[in-house]
Amino acid sequence: MTTDFRVLSLIPPMTQLNTPYPSTAYLTGFLRSRGIGAVQEDLALALVLKLFTPTGLDAVRDRALAVPEAERSASVFAFLDQFAQHRATINPAIAYLQGRDSTLAHRIAARGLLPEGPRFAALDAYIDDGSGDPLAWAFGALGVQDKARHLCTLYLNDLADVLRDAVDERFEFVRYAESLAASQPSFAPLAQALAAPPTLVDDLLRELTLAAVKKHRPQLVLLSVPFPGSVYAAFRIAQAIKAHDPSIAIALGGGFVNTELRELSDPRVFDFVDHVTLDAGERPVLSLIEHLRGQRGRQRLQRTFLRNTDGAVQYVNLAEPEIPFEDVGTPTWDGLPLDRYLSLLDMLNPMHRLWSDGRWNKLTVAHGCYWKKCSFCDVSLDYIGRYETATAGKLADRIQQIVEETGQTGFHFVDEAAPPKALKALAQELIRRDLQISWWGNIRFEKTFTPDLAELLAQSGCIAMSGGLEVASDRLLTLMKKGVSVEQVARVTKGFSDAGILVHAYLMYGFPTQTLQDTVDALEYVRQLFENGCIQSGFFHRFACTVHSPVGLDPAAFGIELIPLPPVSFAKNDIGFIDPTGTDHDALGQGLRKAIYNYMHGLCVEDDVRRWFEHLPHKVPKPTVKRHHISRALSQAH
Repeated sequence: MTTDFRVLSLIPPMTQLNTPYPSTAYLTGFLRSRGIGAVQEDLALALVLKLFTPTGLDAVRDRALAVPEAERSASVFAFLDQFAQHRATINPAIAYLQGRDSTLAHRIAARGLLPEGPRFAALDAYIDDGSGDPLAWAFGALGVQDKARHLCTLYLNDLADVLRDAVDERFEFVRYAESLAASQPSFAPLAQALAAPPTLVDDLLRELTLAAVKKHRPQLVLLSVPFPGSVYAAFRIAQAIKAHDPSIAIALGGGFVNTELRELSDPRVFDFVDHVTLDAGERPVLSLIEHLRGQRGRQRLQRTFLRNTDGAVQYVNLAEPEIPFEDVGTPTWDGLPLDRYLSLLDMLNPMHRLWSDGRWNKLTVAHGCYWKKCSFCDVSLDYIGRYETATAGKLADRIQQIVEETGQTGFHFVDEAAPPKALKALAQELIRRDLQISWWGNIRFEKTFTPDLAELLAQSGCIAMSGGLEVASDRLLTLMKKGVSVEQVARVTKGFSDAGILVHAYLMYGFPTQTLQDTVDALEYVRQLFENGCIQSGFFHRFACTVHSPVGLDPAAFGIELIPLPPVSFAKNDIGFIDPTGTDHDALGQGLRKAIYNYMHGLCVEDDVRRWFEHLPHKVPKPTVKRHHISRALSQAH
């Protein structure tokens, strides 16, 4: 590996705390495969671990005491009242969540060790099975570790609320300062926030940033921003680096950039970063490194925004072939503290807990989506539209290499929709090599996933599958171009469930032209899917129209009218619309979420679905779907 040019990839706050976000692992592995000295740091984890220490809490307490009593929130009052207990328990709680002190679970689960703030009030909303323990239904008598992890997570959420109310009003574990970036047409709010005096969180992040720069001495820093909630911190990191050493080049990329900054024109962005790259990072970063080493002119960069000599934003995109998916190398987690991540248990949804609990090696089976037709999806963008695969042998090689490096055998395949043909070949290869891993991922519930294939995937280590059922209505599924029917979804999900694979359905409400009747019918289908053991987990998302989706590109085809956006010089993604049906989706969403919560716990599954909409001021129509529609469809399949 050459060491004359060093690249440092950083994960800014906030992303997941249980496992590293994979973008830096991909880029670091790729650059090393090309002989470039590449390293990585997770500043999101580092920041949390710096804040949640006795010393960190001392600093938080100082800020909390400075808040006038009349302005203190319930969280701040509870924190100050129980400060000694917080200070004494923060290190043990973190050690427990890191898996370093599992025997502590018994004391935590007994509810006598950790101080309990307002977040613990949520426990009162859980179902009481008569045992006197409101969590018994979720964890049972033997689930001590899980129960303790959930209580520890509530404890940290209490502290996050204190940080928000007393230290930095933007602070959250995931959506940190999100409103400054998400679909924000102007850079002005972000620029204003960055010009403001730094908070305690900003100061700690600056210390961590400078320590990483001094340790690795990079010529180029790559800031990966997958979500709006990591943008503000990324710019604070860039600000610290530029003040320390302006000669270090900084490039911004990642999922947020790829979807929201495609029309970037505000030159103030380049007061902080030197380059902003779009889409897959391998080719643009390689060209950028060549440019910084004097081997390529700036007009020969790929998919890169920069500020030209006139002070204006310029987009440079010299046509060169992409790096094939087969040749992107194996991700590496070298340099990331894998033993220090926090295994949280926030939501008691079975699939969501996989996201936050345990350390998963994240890997992609194929680049892009083989279907790329769904009308709500960003099918016009590279991360969906460019579909490439790798051989099963190559994928198995990567898996083997990652297990050897990390010692972890859990994998989350992060595809938009993993292709059935590739999954079948990979499963056969894993079984042939006797590679014992556990894995889960996201698919389309298409008929190719037969019961036999589900059984094969289970044998290869598949433990869970998620997929989009969206609005469970054949009319709307056709309008969405999902390419599936409700009956087909039932048969496919039943095959997975029968193979012992947990099935999670992504559900949607508020799609264009969706009526109250559509919503009631969709929930009836979902009820029957739970009743027949097809799915065990689900979550309702409110439909959001994006400018890159077929709905956003051709709203008239979906019967809606877009609300004009203001002039955009920074972020552009979500766009409002007028739906002539006039359905009150906000009111319906409350009932949908309540229904799915109960169904996941086996409650009220046989009840009339209209019970979940009793809060509405008007009469709710009964479902037009027959009560045994799904069971009949399943019996006809045999």
